Amino acid sequence: MTILGPILMAAVMIIPIWIAKMSDDTKTIQVIDESGLFYNKLPQTANLKFKYVLTDIMKAKGNFKNENFYAILYIPSAVMTTPNTIRLISDKQPALSVKSYVETAIQKELESLKLNASGIDKELLKSIETKVNISTIKLQEGREEDSSSEVSTILGSVAGILIYIFIFMFGTQVMRGVIEEKTNRIIEVIISSVKPFQLMMGKIVGIAMVGLTQFLLWIVLTFGIVNVFQQIYPELVKFKTETNTNNVLNKNKLDKSIISNADIKSSSGEQEDVKQLFKSIGKINFGVMILAFIFYFIGGYLLYASFFAAIGSAVDNEADTQQFMLPVTIPIIFSFLMTQFIISNPDGPVAFWLSVIPLTSPIIMMVRIPFGVPYFDLILSMVLLVAGFIGSTFLAAKIYRTGILMYGKKTSYKELWKWLKY
Repeated sequence: MTILGPILMAAVMIIPIWIAKMSDDTKTIQVIDESGLFYNKLPQTANLKFKYVLTDIMKAKGNFKNENFYAILYIPSAVMTTPNTIRLISDKQPALSVKSYVETAIQKELESLKLNASGIDKELLKSIETKVNISTIKLQEGREEDSSSEVSTILGSVAGILIYIFIFMFGTQVMRGVIEEKTNRIIEVIISSVKPFQLMMGKIVGIAMVGLTQFLLWIVLTFGIVNVFQQIYPELVKFKTETNTNNVLNKNKLDKSIISNADIKSSSGEQEDVKQLFKSIGKINFGVMILAFIFYFIGGYLLYASFFAAIGSAVDNEADTQQFMLPVTIPIIFSFLMTQFIISNPDGPVAFWLSVIPLTSPIIMMVRIPFGVPYFDLILSMVLLVAGFIGSTFLAAKIYRTGILMYGKKTSYKELWKWLKY
């Protein structure tokens, strides 16, 4: 998986572009406009063309297989009063993107025609629409810094999800490793040379280092594969850029052809939004984010891995772990479910307490950090997480040293409580 993981992740980035390039073809739609209102009025794009013909719809359908058209767009004469009678006819199911584009183009043209017929100035009507884009400014020690709630939300959500996945993935590896050694009776040989606590910590720390190494390798190899692919196939990168540019230009062309210069302002506003977004991304301290991620990944993993190791030592097979897994997994799942609430109120009392309690802090604090966290909260959270790991390891070691040599008996919570008191 160390090798296959980056290949799969790089494929997720590369294959969609490749498929889009392979499937990129020009579609021509035959337009039969009985109303005469739409002749040369539907905006064309780089991949969608319209050919207006004067023919009968029945004849067009009869000759469709002999013509090289993607579809027939039939606009009846009564389109102004009954727009639902418009038909897009093809021998295959038209793509949703094509259908949506045609619908939007016709809808805007009909609205424009109705405004003119009513004597309403469409430019005046459009000028009433006002787009409000509030820039968020964060005060840092008397200095003003641009920020973005959207970027912070995405960054916090992704960091929280990654912590959630890694704790589960590598924590269960510890549990399965302990169960395997116990069921194969290898543990009896190993325990003659090392103390149970040393063995447990060796397994926990070892898998933690494996997890970190694998995570860093995934990042380096994934971006390495993508960069190499971009160097070998630069036309794909060019294609992606051109596709994104054409999408914006085609949208602007559709809007401007129907509502003229009002949407030019809207287009420039969208470009400003994009510039502001990249500016906000540039303001993020990724060094702090990466260091915090590594700390909370290691701290959260060590905390839960000790519980997973204790569970593995208390059972004889993986099927028996279910009764003990629930109390351990509830805090992780609860933290994951609370991320949306924390994002909406990252400075509230619930966010504070969940970000300092060791069982929930690895996920919740990573969600809060992009929004800005007071140093007191961060230091308190880190100290309590370290203390929580030490405490959980102490308790897990009591269960581990007894459980690894217990065979053939169903362990209960009452039995675990006895082991903790030994």
